[in-house]
Amino acid sequence: MVVKRDLVTESMNPYEKPPSQSVKSFIYNPETRAFMGRTASSWGKIGLFYLIFYGVLAALVAICFWGFFQTIDPRRPKWQLDRSIIGTNPGLGFRPMPYEDNVESTLIWFKGSDRENYNYWVNSLTTFLEDYKKPGNTPDRGTNIKICDYKSLPNPGQVCVVEVRQWDPCTQESYFGYHKSSPCVFLKLNKIFGWRPEFYNDTAGLPDNMPRSLKDHISHLNATDSRQLNTIWVSCEGENPADQEHIGPIRYIPRQGFPGYYYPFENSQGYLSPLVAIHFERPKTGILINVECKAWARNIIHNRHDKLGSVHFELLID
Repeated sequence: MVVKRDLVTESMNPYEKPPSQSVKSFIYNPETRAFMGRTASSWGKIGLFYLIFYGVLAALVAICFWGFFQTIDPRRPKWQLDRSIIGTNPGLGFRPMPYEDNVESTLIWFKGSDRENYNYWVNSLTTFLEDYKKPGNTPDRGTNIKICDYKSLPNPGQVCVVEVRQWDPCTQESYFGYHKSSPCVFLKLNKIFGWRPEFYNDTAGLPDNMPRSLKDHISHLNATDSRQLNTIWVSCEGENPADQEHIGPIRYIPRQGFPGYYYPFENSQGYLSPLVAIHFERPKTGILINVECKAWARNIIHNRHDKLGSVHFELLID
């Protein structure tokens, strides 16, 4: 019985605190004035240590970033042309783009007799051309802008204006032709810093797969105004015989290519890529038309799989 009495006495140790009271004492002990097991002076020392530690760490990171930015030019990439990931073969892009919820689509599908239906495409082009119509939207544009042509080339640091207001019917006021089922599609060449086109500026050595209509156009300019031959040519046509039959006549506005005086791109302030508006005058309605557009220069290689030098899209007009 003595042993049992001792066990009971031990189980009811008066110095043992219940768990709830132990937690409260850990959070704040009124006897030692400790919070979370540490006094105010102890917390102060720890806080001062981490303040100094992270302050020194932030200073080291700032010095590293400062040193890094001293080695680069914000307007000129360090790796250019063949040494860059982009390379030397520009891609060709088109606008308007299809709806954002289907990013892989290249289909321009609308109903010319329904304004609510074709409004998306008109609004998309209006937004895209906003910077071209309002030079002030681009930082510092206007101070170095120049109206260029093949006789008046830009000086170093100047950028040539891309005047889109007079490209009727490919204008906002004319709904870019969508209300008449004769839509306009805008093409632009992707920018590559320092890239210089090698023009097809004579009738010799034109590639065999260049469309006959473009060859005739080059021959005509060679006889009338050879300065305009310094152009990156553009051609659009149906991909298949059926597409070529249904695509109808095509008009290039303001010319059939990108003038050479816009190149090379050197990231000058206010620079805007040149554009070509493709006006499909009488495409067949109710039929899907596959369209392929190509940019032509001696140093542009066409590769649809890698999206180099050409672009594909479809037209479907109800």
